[in-house]
Parts: sequence; C-alpha cells; structure tokens
Amino acid sequence: MIKKVCVFASSSSILDKSYFLDADELGKLIAQAGFDIVYGGSNLGLMWAAASSAKENGAKVTGVMPEKLYKLCVSKEEACDEFYVTEGMRERKAKLDNLSDAIIALPGGFGTLEELSEMIVQKQLGYNKKAIVLLNTNGFYTKLNEFFEVIISEKFAKEKSREIYYIADTPREAVNYLLNYMPPEAIESKLDIYQLDAKKN
Repeated sequence: MIKKVCVFASSSSILDKSYFLDADELGKLIAQAGFDIVYGGSNLGLMWAAASSAKENGAKVTGVMPEKLYKLCVSKEEACDEFYVTEGMRERKAKLDNLSDAIIALPGGFGTLEELSEMIVQKQLGYNKKAIVLLNTNGFYTKLNEFFEVIISEKFAKEKSREIYYIADTPREAVNYLLNYMPPEAIESKLDIYQLDAKKN
C-alpha cells in the first residue's frame, strides 16, 4: 500500500513556468490522494514547488539532504515534518528509497536521471516493487523513453521492462496511476531478469 511518495525533481529555479505549474499541481494532488511526500530537502526549484504544495494541502513532508549541500544553506528543514542529513549522495538515495513506497520523477537534470535510473534497476532486479512514474511535462521525457525503446529493441533489456516504469503526461495521470497501482509478481528465476540464449542456458 502506498503511503509515502518520493519525488525526484530539478533544483533549478530558472525553468519555464509550465514546469512549476505541474510541480505545484502534483504536490496538491499527492496530498489530496492521502499520500505524504518525501523529497530531497531543498528550498529550490521543482523540488520545493512540489513539496511546498503538498504541505499546503495537508501532506506530511520529509526532506533528505547530504551534508555538503546542507551546509550551503539550501535546505527547507523548518518546513519539513521530518528532516534527515546524510553523509553523502549515496546515503541520501538509500534514505529516500527506504522512506518511500512509490517514485515520481519530475523533469530534472543529471541528478534526477541518476536517481531514476537506480530505482528502475532496483525494480528490474526485484529489490523493490514500487510504482515508478515519469511526469512528462512538455514532453521532457519523450526522448528518454525513445532511448529506452532502443535498449529494449536491441535486446539490452527484456520486453517486459516497459512495465517497470510509467510515462504520465499530466500530474493527475501520475497520481491516478499510483492510486490504481498493482505491484508486479515476485522474481523467481534468472529468466525473469536476464536475456539468455535458450540453446545455451
């Protein structure tokens, strides 16, 4: 059962307004659905836009930030119901993972891509069964999804890999997916993960 939604998102504050509108709407809908929000702890960009909107609409907010960034005074600790400072980025990702039941990736930079990729691999290998959603504001993730299709079509990943993540065009579609999410079956054999030559294996 989904209770806490982790939001990965950009910390940039100079993005087009449309990205902030979707982040704000997502935070509101997360709260209205009865979920709480877990995020990177920043007072910047889409991260804070989503978290602050969730907070304003009744959700509990948990922030997680590595010590180096915390010392730069870009946190929003006072606005969080819970706030954690981690040693580094790896520890931050682990904490975000441990605290959440589902993932929504808003548009973001290399950090967001890294976080998203790790969660996809974790689910691919059966370490979690969490819903993973990419919020495709302005078609931001369309090219990435095309690359995912190349990975699958060239047999670097199984056809079933498409079920690991979901591309949502609107915040409402993203939250509705969480509300109706059914976890996958448990991975029981190497054939559930690996692309193997049937003649050799």
